[in-house]
Amino acid sequence: MPTSMQLTHPDISSEMIPKIDAVIAAHQKTSGAAIPVLRLCQDIVGYLPVELIDYISAGLNLPRSEVFGVVTFYSLFSLTPRGRHTIKACLGTACYVKGIREIMNRISSEYHLKEGETSEDRRFTLEAVRCLGACGLAPVVVVDQDTHGGVTPSQVKPLLEQYV
Repeated sequence: MPTSMQLTHPDISSEMIPKIDAVIAAHQKTSGAAIPVLRLCQDIVGYLPVELIDYISAGLNLPRSEVFGVVTFYSLFSLTPRGRHTIKACLGTACYVKGIREIMNRISSEYHLKEGETSEDRRFTLEAVRCLGACGLAPVVVVDQDTHGGVTPSQVKPLLEQYV
């Protein structure tokens, strides 16, 4: 969209650029467009590399600092690559008492993945959360939008192998 600026980044394919341009163009004249544009562009690329933030700020004619401030303020935005699947492990009291740490250790050892990291192949991102609102199902792991309750360490690998 910004004619004076080229969007080049190894994670942004030539097929993604027209989609990004369309998002920016659709919101260009809308007040408060930064959040929806950032969200939609993150959906396209998977995260928000700095080059994309610069491109969006130029396209929306907003200061880079303002757009970057939005990205760093809201937890829904990521500046680092994310996995195709997000694993959320509940560290709330019920889950903790019922063994969520052992489950997280199994995930870490099976997929070489620590809390807050994305696997090298970008298949999984592992997040620890304080509550998933499913205490009766403890210990709980959510993969994308799928809630799995009563998970045991031995179920981790068969469970996650469903997500390619």
